[in-house]
Amino acid sequence: MSVNVPPDLKYTKSHEWMRLEGDTATVGITDYAQHELTDVVFVELPAPGRQLKAGEAAAVVESVKTATDVYSPLSGEVVAANEALVQNPALVNSDPYGAGWFYRLRLGEPAELAALLAPEAYRELIGSG
Repeated sequence: MSVNVPPDLKYTKSHEWMRLEGDTATVGITDYAQHELTDVVFVELPAPGRQLKAGEAAAVVESVKTATDVYSPLSGEVVAANEALVQNPALVNSDPYGAGWFYRLRLGEPAELAALLAPEAYRELIGSG
């Protein structure tokens, strides 16, 4: 299986990705994760204003195969949720790093960035390196 691991993102061992823009992180699940889940049929997103801790379950994604939690890679406040995903959960499958993002988080603890995986380390983790 060939999966896309964009070089400009950071990753978690639980298969979330994070793109940092200023003090705000956009969060979603990786191409690898959506391949493992297969057809995504439902997502539940965190409400804007919710405070999250790194590693906390922040969202739920359901596929025809299973349901799983999506964990927050960093601590902070949810500032936006991708409502387009609620209407069209398949965006997770078709565009996991673009239109399939889950939520945006204003960072509370920037030092936590150091715990995230670089693209090379994530490729190694999933055996695609």
